Amino acid sequence: MPKNKEKFSLKDELFNATKVQKIANEIKAAYSSFDAETFSDEVLASFPELELKERMYHMRDMFKKYLPSDYVEATNILIKALPKELDTNKYDNDFGDFIYAPYSDFVVEYGCCDEHLDFSLSTLCEMTKRFTVEYAIRDFINYYPEETLSMLRQCALSCNYHERRLASEGLRIKLPWAKNITLDYHKAMQPLEKLYYDKTRYVTRSVANHLNDISKIDAPLVIETLKRWKSTGKQEIKEMEYMINHALRTLVKQGNEKALSLLGYEKYPDIVVGELTLLSSSVKVGEALVFEVTIEAEKDVKLMIDYLIHFQTKAGILSVKVHKLKKLELEKGESIILQKKHLFRKNMTTRTLYSGEHKIELQINGTIVKSKTFDLKI
Repeated sequence: MPKNKEKFSLKDELFNATKVQKIANEIKAAYSSFDAETFSDEVLASFPELELKERMYHMRDMFKKYLPSDYVEATNILIKALPKELDTNKYDNDFGDFIYAPYSDFVVEYGCCDEHLDFSLSTLCEMTKRFTVEYAIRDFINYYPEETLSMLRQCALSCNYHERRLASEGLRIKLPWAKNITLDYHKAMQPLEKLYYDKTRYVTRSVANHLNDISKIDAPLVIETLKRWKSTGKQEIKEMEYMINHALRTLVKQGNEKALSLLGYEKYPDIVVGELTLLSSSVKVGEALVFEVTIEAEKDVKLMIDYLIHFQTKAGILSVKVHKLKKLELEKGESIILQKKHLFRKNMTTRTLYSGEHKIELQINGTIVKSKTFDLKI
């Protein structure tokens, strides 16, 4: 019989003996007094009982133990031990190696203070060229907002796109898995004025994600900003379209009329929508809800079609989730039949499924046009 595949472990993929030995050798090369072997042994001895972030903190603490007690001296050793900068010719998705995350956390833990502020901020600029410091920078934003914002404005002008991305990503008000920042979001947007016409997707995606965050609390500001940026012509048309689509994705799901208009969608297009037909009014977990609808255009139209599932919760109320279905253009008199299978997976990681009456709605250009109820059985 075939052996079961070993379960993938992200923490072991990112923090393991090979990588620990790698950085130990790099530090040893930069600082001959460093006890690389004992450092590696002590780091790895605790790994089995530690989760991913705990491993990062543990390595940070081991730096403190095995490097000189003086913060500046120890940090200069880490800087000297850094590998060469990430390839600046790449266009996207170049985060670097996670094993270097403890380096910037060392700076946060021991260098976020008046005495070392300028040195620490310049150090983070160097480190982000090897692994993103978008999480580490947030303590500095909270404790030293003006100084850190000034540094990030300079990063926005850098010839290195990792620094430019940091100027956006580090200031995102809703950066996933990150500490909250107290800086006013209007100030956090300032570096974006130099980044929206960047030629690197790694940067422009961050700018769009940044605006998407802000759209959840100030939709008019985001829409007007995108309109203004588009009108300047500084960004290539296709890339500007990408940014607008990506930045407005939350507002589009909410059916925001001005966001849809900016994307070229009429809120009430001239179409005839047929009956929303379900293959079955009852579905079991592990099976798919199959639905179908016919749409006919009475004039040339551009359509963004979503469907919403209203899930039963433990409290007996419904919780809605928007799903993308299709973007299309129809000419006058043209019709299309759309069919979709929505699988209700067992053991979902994002939601617990409960039996009972659920609802599906069809949304076109932000407007609900059809709905049906169905039963989900566990």
